This record gives sequence, structure tokens and C-alpha cells, in this order.
Amino acid sequence: MTSLPGGSDTGAFTAEPQPLVCARCGTRSEGPQPTWTCSVENGTRHYFCDLCARENLRAIEGRLDSAWW
Repeated sequence: MTSLPGGSDTGAFTAEPQPLVCARCGTRSEGPQPTWTCSVENGTRHYFCDLCARENLRAIEGRLDSAWW
């Protein structure tokens, strides 16, 4: 394995994780939220909290290709 000159594998790109924000209600998460829903719309990721995802489950499923059913 090679590295670029002057490069370092010691975390040069260690950015602080950004909190997730629900695209529907604006709820912020302070840590990882494995139960949140992620939707890619027009190439942009949108995250939805548990409550918003549950309330809109039928609309979310309606956007899936029939192969996912």
C-alpha cells in the first residue's frame, strides 16, 4: 500500500459528524440513529425520524419499485 508524499493515515480528514435533521419535522439527532429512514430524492439524501417515517410509511413504500415488494 502506498501513500502520497506528505500524506498521513492518522486522520487528516477527521471531520466532526454532523447531526441528522429530519427533512419533515426538523427534529435533530445528537448521535447515530439506526432507526431513521433515509431517502434519496433527485440525488439528495433526506433523513426522516421514526415518527415521521411511521406516519408516512405508505407514501414511502409507494415510491419503491415493485421488485422491492
